[in-house]
Amino acid sequence: MPEELLDEREAAKLKWRCRRGLVENDLFIEQFFLTYGSRLTASQAQGLTTLMDLADNDLLDLLLRRKELSGDLDTPNVKVVLEQLRPRVAAPSPALAG
Repeated sequence: MPEELLDEREAAKLKWRCRRGLVENDLFIEQFFLTYGSRLTASQAQGLTTLMDLADNDLLDLLLRRKELSGDLDTPNVKVVLEQLRPRVAAPSPALAG
């Protein structure tokens, strides 16, 4: 059974809650909401809320892959949302591989 989507009001409240002090974090979060905002699920909201409890620099380290999830943060909901927030890494071109 598909997971229930957040209604428009819940999604707007979550987006407001996600505002950060570092512009870099805001850029990742804004892209996330542009991509997934119209179809956010409760599990995504839970994962995103958990990540928003982090300090700005800790969140940025996760987003830039300078650190990985550990401890209480290492849950399925947080993993999914973190991968959705992270920038896409392009595969190397076969011509450049060598």
